[in-house]
Amino acid sequence: MDKLLFWVSVLTSLQGTLSQTDLRGKAFVFPRESSSDHVNLIAEVKKPLQNLTLCLRAYSDLSRPYSLFSYNAQGKDNELLIYKEKAGQYNLYIGRSKVTAKVVEDPLAPVHMCTSWESSTGIAEFWINGKPLVKKGLKQGYSVEPHPKIVLGQEQDSYGGSFDKSQSFVGEIADLYLWDTVLSPEEIQLVYQDSPPSPNILNWRDLNYEVNGYVVTKPRVWSEILL
Repeated sequence: MDKLLFWVSVLTSLQGTLSQTDLRGKAFVFPRESSSDHVNLIAEVKKPLQNLTLCLRAYSDLSRPYSLFSYNAQGKDNELLIYKEKAGQYNLYIGRSKVTAKVVEDPLAPVHMCTSWESSTGIAEFWINGKPLVKKGLKQGYSVEPHPKIVLGQEQDSYGGSFDKSQSFVGEIADLYLWDTVLSPEEIQLVYQDSPPSPNILNWRDLNYEVNGYVVTKPRVWSEILL
């Protein structure tokens, strides 16, 4: 019996720690560059997405490129990816195609980011710290595949894996939400003010996730609003 309990414990640790938690006021801390540390976000996406809005807060002092949000479908990488190339430059990938949004920002300051995309027009929008950036267009008429693997801390090159240390995130991520609709400008402002409309895919206040490796949940003590 002791041996059985031991192997159950080993298998549990290898598979990661599953949680479903209200994470208000907290952040995932990714303390080191790694090719393995990450968080799996578990979401029920049973139908293709033709509209979406994703919002999150992030704090990092990295100067190299890194992934902020990686959503892959079976056999399709970069189905939905938020990738920061450098200070003030964000890439949104939909179905492996990308647009780039540019903003003047302090590279060492926290940031609140929202991005939306609608299939009917192909219009993609970025909002940084509550301010809209120039609209771009990509993948008009496309549908984002369902049944995803969603990863924070790494950029997937396969379905749930094939991570590259040089693309890993080091820093803190908080207040992440995902909707299957395009939020209005007024709703984006509510998210920025920490009063989000009820999300139906990923909800930071009721998040189902799995931690793998060295990732720690700590109180969020920073704000992107600089007084």
